[in-house]
Amino acid sequence: MIKALLDLLKPAPTLPEITDPEVVRKSYRYWRTRIFSSMYIGYCFYYFTRKSFTFITPVLSADLGFTKDHLGLLVSILSLTYGISRFTSGILCDRSNPRYFMAIGLILTGICNLFCGFSSGFIVFAIFWGLNGWFQGWGWPACAKQLTFWFSRTERGTWWSIGTTSHTVGGFLIAYVAAYCAKWYGWRFGMFIPGILSISVGFWLLNRLRDVPRSLGLPCVEKFRGETIEENKKESAEVLSVKQILFQHVLNNKYVWILALSYFFVYLVRTAINDWGTLYLVEMKGYGSLGAAACVSWFEVGGFFGMLVAGWGSDYWFQGKRAPVIILTSVGLAFAIYGLWFVGSDEIILTSVVMALIGFLVFGPQMLVGLAAAEFVDKKAASTSNGFAGFCANLGAVVAGYPLLKIADLWGWYEFIVTLSACSLVIALILLPMWSVSSSTARQMALEPAEELPASIAVNRTVSHSS
Repeated sequence: MIKALLDLLKPAPTLPEITDPEVVRKSYRYWRTRIFSSMYIGYCFYYFTRKSFTFITPVLSADLGFTKDHLGLLVSILSLTYGISRFTSGILCDRSNPRYFMAIGLILTGICNLFCGFSSGFIVFAIFWGLNGWFQGWGWPACAKQLTFWFSRTERGTWWSIGTTSHTVGGFLIAYVAAYCAKWYGWRFGMFIPGILSISVGFWLLNRLRDVPRSLGLPCVEKFRGETIEENKKESAEVLSVKQILFQHVLNNKYVWILALSYFFVYLVRTAINDWGTLYLVEMKGYGSLGAAACVSWFEVGGFFGMLVAGWGSDYWFQGKRAPVIILTSVGLAFAIYGLWFVGSDEIILTSVVMALIGFLVFGPQMLVGLAAAEFVDKKAASTSNGFAGFCANLGAVVAGYPLLKIADLWGWYEFIVTLSACSLVIALILLPMWSVSSSTARQMALEPAEELPASIAVNRTVSHSS
C-alpha cells in the first residue's frame, strides 16, 4: 500500500511542449484559474481541520476535564508534528505531484479529526491530534510548489499574498462552524463536521488540481509571460536529488536561516493569539465562549487584509524587498498586542477591532517570510526552503502551546501579553540587517560559490549587496 501511495505521488510525466501561442495562452489562463481557485479552497479546509480544536476548547475541557496543561500539550504536539512534517513534506513535495500530495493530505486530516471526535481520553486524543499535525504538513508545500511554477517572479508576490489569505478565510469560517457545533450539539460535532467537509473537499481536489505546466505540455511560466530567463535559471524536467535540494539550495543559504529564525517568533506570536485568544477573553474578560470566538474571528479578518497589503506593499513600495514591511509591521504588532490588555471587558466592539489590528500586523510577516524563503532558492527547491522555514516557525508554535500557557497559568495573563509584545520586537531586530536585501540579490549571492572569487572581490561584493 505504501508503494502504491509513493507511485501515485510521483511527478506527472513531461509532455511535448505546445508551440501554438494561442493554445498556450488559453491553456495557461484556464489552468492558472482552475489550479489557484482549487488550491485556495483546499487550503481553507486544511484550516478547518487544524483549528477545529481551538474553538471548542472551553466546552471540551469542561466535558473531559482537560486542564490548561492538557490543552497546552495538545497545541504543542500538533505544532511539533506539523513543523517536522512541513520540512520533510517540503522535500518530498519537491519530488512529487502536488495534485495528489495536497488532496490526500486533506483527506487524512479529515479522518484524524473524526477519530479525535470519538476520543474520550487525553492519550488517544493526543495521538490522533499529533497525526493530524503530520498530515497538515502536506498542504502548504503543495501550494508553494503550485505558486512557484504557475506564477512568475514579477507577479508571484501578489498571487502568493492572495493565496495565503486562504489561512484567514478558513480560520474565520471555522470559528463559527466549530463554536456553533460545540455550543448546540457538543464538542464532538465541532470535530466531526470539519472532518467530513474536509474529506469531501479532498476528493474534489483529486479531480481539480494538476502538476507543473510541463506536465500539460505548456512552457515554463517565464517563457509564457515573455520574461527574461537567466542561463542558470532555465527550467528543465530534471528532478533534483534530496542532497542537491538540501545542501546546494537550502541549508547553505544564510538568508534562509535568518528568515527561519524570525519565523520562529512570528509563529509564536500568531499561534498564541489564535489558540489562546478565546481562552484569554473567557477567563480575563468574562466573555462567553461564543462571544469570545466571534471576537477572535476578527483576528482572521484583519489577517486577510494584512497579507494583501503586505504582499502588494513589498512589491510596490519596496521593489520586491520583503524585510522592510516585516520590520515595520512587527514593531506595530508589539504595541497592538500590549494595547489588548487595556481594552475593557464590556467593550466587545473595541476588542474585535484590536484583534483585527493584531491579525493585520502579524499575518503580513507570516506570509512574507514564507514567500521570501521560497524566493531565495531555485524554484525546484522552493517547497523545501519554505518547509524548512515552516519547521522553525512551528517550533515557535510549540513554545506558544504548553510553555507559553504555563506563563499565563503561573504568573498571569499580563505576563503572557508582555511576552508576546517582546517577541514581536525581536522579529524586527532579527531582520533589521536585511532591510535592503532583495530576494534576487540574496539568491544570487547564495548560489555563487565564494571559493571561486578572490577574497577582495568577495568582500567587496558582500559590502555592495548589503548597502
